[in-house]
Order: sequence, then C-alpha cells, then structure tokens
Amino acid sequence: MTTATVDSVAEGDRLARRNARLLAVCQALAGGNSTVTITTGGIIGAMLAPEKGLATLPISALVFGMWVGTLPIGYLARTYGRRAAFQVGTVLGISGGLLSMLAVLRGSFGLLLVGTFCNGLYAAAHQAYRFAAADTASDAFKPKAVSWVMAGGVFAGVVGPQLVIWTKDLWQPYLFAATYLGQAGVALLVGGLLTGLRIPRPPRATGLNGGRPLIEIISTLRFITAAVAGAASYAMMNLVMTSAPLAMVACDHSITDATLGLQWHVLAMYAPSFFTGALAARFGLMRVMVAGFFMTLLSAVVFMTGLSLAHFWIALILLGLGWNLSFIAATTLVTQCHTGVERNKVQAFNDFLVFGSMAVASFSSGNVLAHYGWQAVNAIVFPVVGVALVLIGIRALRERRIRPA
Repeated sequence: MTTATVDSVAEGDRLARRNARLLAVCQALAGGNSTVTITTGGIIGAMLAPEKGLATLPISALVFGMWVGTLPIGYLARTYGRRAAFQVGTVLGISGGLLSMLAVLRGSFGLLLVGTFCNGLYAAAHQAYRFAAADTASDAFKPKAVSWVMAGGVFAGVVGPQLVIWTKDLWQPYLFAATYLGQAGVALLVGGLLTGLRIPRPPRATGLNGGRPLIEIISTLRFITAAVAGAASYAMMNLVMTSAPLAMVACDHSITDATLGLQWHVLAMYAPSFFTGALAARFGLMRVMVAGFFMTLLSAVVFMTGLSLAHFWIALILLGLGWNLSFIAATTLVTQCHTGVERNKVQAFNDFLVFGSMAVASFSSGNVLAHYGWQAVNAIVFPVVGVALVLIGIRALRERRIRPA
C-alpha cells in the first residue's frame, strides 16, 4: 500500500468518525421519534380504531412507511447526496408529528394512520444513517462506524419514552396530543443538526446501472445471508414489540409500566452498540449474529412462561439485546457485498427487503394477538429465526470448505 493510499484511508476514517458522532446524536433524537409512535400507537389506536383487531394498525403504518420509503430515500441519496435525502426525511418527520397531533384532537383514526405513515417515511431516512457513517470508512473501521451510530439509539431509548411520560397528559383531555407536538419539535431539531453532515456526493456511476447488475449482487450467498438475517432480526423484534404494550395493558399493567418496559427494550437494542463492533472484529460477524438470534429465542421463551411485569421487562431486554447483535452484524455484512459505486442501490434494496418483512410482521401482530393470543405471537419467532440460523450455518460450512488448509 502506497503512502498516498494510506493517507487517503486515514482521511476517510477521520471523516467517518466525525460523521458517525454527528449521526449518533441525530439517531438518538430521530430514533426517539419512532419510539414515541411505537409506544403510543397501539394504545391510541385501540381508542380510535373501529375494531379491536386494528389497534396496532398505526404502528403497522409506521413500518409500512419505512418499507415504502427505502427506495425513494436511496434514489435521493444517489441523485442529490445523503444530506439532501435526510432533510427530506426531516420534513416528513415534522409533518408526521403534527398530523398525529391533529388526529388525536379530531378523534380521526384515518388521520392518525397518515401521520404514522409519514413518521415511517422519516424512519426510512434515519435508518440509513448507519450506512452513511460507513461511506468513507475503511473496511476495518466500518463495523465501528455502524455501531457508533446505532449507539445513539441508547439515548433514543430515553428520549422517546420520557417524552411520552412527561407530555401524555399535558393537553387535557387529549391523550398524547402534546406528545405528538413534541415529536414534531424533535424532528425539527434533527434537521438543524444534519446541516453539519459532510459526505462527498456520489459520482454519477452510482445510479442503478453503476457497477455490477443488482441481480448479480443479490444472488450471492453472502447477500442472501445478510438480507435474511437482517429481515428476521428486525421483523421478529417488531412483531413482538408491537404487541407487547397491548399485552401488558391487557394483563393489568399500567401505561407507565408498558412505556418503561419499552424504554428498557430500546436501551437494550442500542446500548450494546458501544462494543458490538469490537465483538464483531474479534469473534467474527457470524458468531455475533448467532449469539443475537439465540437471545431472541430466549426472549420468546421468557415471554411464554409468565405474564408478570418481570417476565415482560426481562424478555423485552433480551429481545433488544438479540436484535442489536444480529442486526448490526447483518448490516455490516451488507457493506461487504458491494463496491463504492454499488453501495446505494444495494443498501436501499436490502432495506426494502428488511422493512418489507417488518411491514408484514407488524400488520400481522395485532390480528395474531387479538385472535390467537400472546403465546402465538411469540411462537412465530422460532421458525423464522430457525431459517436465518440455517442460512448462517450453510455459509459457515461453505467458507470452511473453500478455506485453504
């Protein structure tokens, strides 16, 4: 490696560190925005929905927005740059909070769905923060850059629930109206911070025809493993998390208990990010991914063995920990599937698959809970995670066979 190359790598990592720190702060605030919708959506949905089975539809609208928004956000990032794409997300986040507030004031379930859908589009933008941090990073620094941004979610686990707890009753008699107004304010603050983001504009070759054909990239075992692992970890986490607040309230736990349970869950989702990158570097992505999936399975076991507050909180923490390990490892594996000119189209397609699976899980969650019960919600986790573990095993066996003696 020449001196010029070493200097270029070092400069890229310095910029990646700067962007990762900024994006970690933005993730803390923007992630709190999503946590507000997840915490309140099922509860306010049960109050406004025409039937019980539709109670979690606002959360499903959030996830559907995340899914629908992935490809447009990727297109905007390719065409106009990351910062422009993220600021479009900011406008949608502000709109989502204001529309949700108006929905509560008017008692409109339909308007609530529109508001949470806008919040989902916003989430599609801030979910891409993790990839943006790795844009200029070297292969060695990429896992840490991703982890740093995800670590911002630790504070999202405090910002969102505390915003709900402190504001839920401020605008009497409209439960959560002030919360959604605060949600819009948080999105506005993130927009201001994003003006400091510095990522080079992609060359024209990063369009859909840049690099290898997409079908060639996504047909590789590495990408399939990464995409399935990412989809399984996020979809199963979302399936259980969406129903958890409703299940807790149905078991005579208070809204505050449910909100604090979600806070511990979100903290567990992001707190390990401070060292997940280092774990992946030391033990390998596949081992970290497997460890995460076993924690997810253990959370389902705990959920199914009792309905006390301790059972809910412990299982939610395990669910968050499992998601962190498996999803960060899957995200990092995606960044190893493409070259620089291919990154936006591959990352956008990966998120399209991940959030599409989340949408299916979220839409199913309320109906499964309403018609089959809490045990059935958790039972679904086992076969889905099993498929991901089988793929990881196949890839490990293939790598062992081709590895030189």
